[in-house]
Amino acid sequence: MIVNFVIVIAALGLAAVTLNPKFIKTDAWRATVTPLASIIGSGFLVSGPILAHAAGDKAVVAMAGLCALAYLFGAIIRFNIINVEPILAGDPSRALKAFDRACQLALAFAYFISVAYYLNLFAAFALKAAGVVNPDATRLLSTAVIAALGVLGFARGLKSLENVELIAVGVKLALIGGLIAGLAWWVVAQIAGARFDVSQVNHAAGWNEIRIILGLVILVQGFETSRYLGEAYDRALRVKTMRRAQWIATGVYIAFILLITPHFAGRLPEHGGETAIIDMLAPLGAIVAPLIIITAISSQISAAVADMNGSSGLIAANGDERLTMKWGYAVTAAAAIGVTWAANIFEIISYASKAFVFYYGLQCATAALAAHKTRKSRVVIMPLAAFGVIAAAAVIFFGLPAEGG
Repeated sequence: MIVNFVIVIAALGLAAVTLNPKFIKTDAWRATVTPLASIIGSGFLVSGPILAHAAGDKAVVAMAGLCALAYLFGAIIRFNIINVEPILAGDPSRALKAFDRACQLALAFAYFISVAYYLNLFAAFALKAAGVVNPDATRLLSTAVIAALGVLGFARGLKSLENVELIAVGVKLALIGGLIAGLAWWVVAQIAGARFDVSQVNHAAGWNEIRIILGLVILVQGFETSRYLGEAYDRALRVKTMRRAQWIATGVYIAFILLITPHFAGRLPEHGGETAIIDMLAPLGAIVAPLIIITAISSQISAAVADMNGSSGLIAANGDERLTMKWGYAVTAAAAIGVTWAANIFEIISYASKAFVFYYGLQCATAALAAHKTRKSRVVIMPLAAFGVIAAAAVIFFGLPAEGG
């Protein structure tokens, strides 16, 4: 099929850019790729089937809403990078210092769940490649990988594994770009042949629809990593590249959901819903399934390693002297394994969303306090922060997991 050819050519063309040694070594790209890789990582793979289940043919509206909420939280964090970080580096008030410590602990807790999320997806896609769709097998494989990373982190640290991140991200972005190009070609061909149709899809309706969408913030999470890159990049560059990463991710997500809508098949299956995108897009071309599986496997490990490093570092920084980085890896691995066996993948997605918006809510409170104290942008920041806290509370109290069946 010509779609396969389009996918390959587009992916190779993008790879020539995203894997160009001169390009990927620039500070502007490196500072952009860290948040961008998190935002359009695993969420990209599950967003289509879950939003088809939750919102049907209005999925693109739901995705736009999620991206807008993420951009609001991103704006608050960018304010904190510019205005709160200098205060914390100097002589912060007791309240501001307490809020910052709470933010770091909340983020470490969110990382526990996100590690489980990433590696459960890794296991599901890896097993799908072998023709296995079994929740218990997924849990066993993800437990083994989490435990292996925990042992490796405890014994030697995981920093060495970060060296492959830029390559993995470059490959992933090229493959995603190729997939979007293939979807676009398919839509154009369907329209040209007068065969294009977006039929109504059976999906959760009313209040439950809204509650499921509220539980999907994790799909667009990841921009906050710019907040903790201060040792490598200055504040202005982090603000600029975080904003750029969010705009790129928003464009990619909305284009993908818009183009995938004609392929929606309805509600999630009882088992294997997290890998439903493979079956959903199989008619597009023979290359699609292997492309999706390679994208999934290449992205989940690097994302999990990044979050394990982040979590372990935050635990060590906020614990006593006995709780070193290596014990942080052990704690993170143990917590992620506990989450794996306590919940299914869709529950993990919902819990991760709630954990991250709790962190975002604390960031909003920190921004409001700083704006009030310094009188910087408080006419804008304080209402935005208040809305962010309310939105975070709504996700925490009302968000529901998507359930197959």
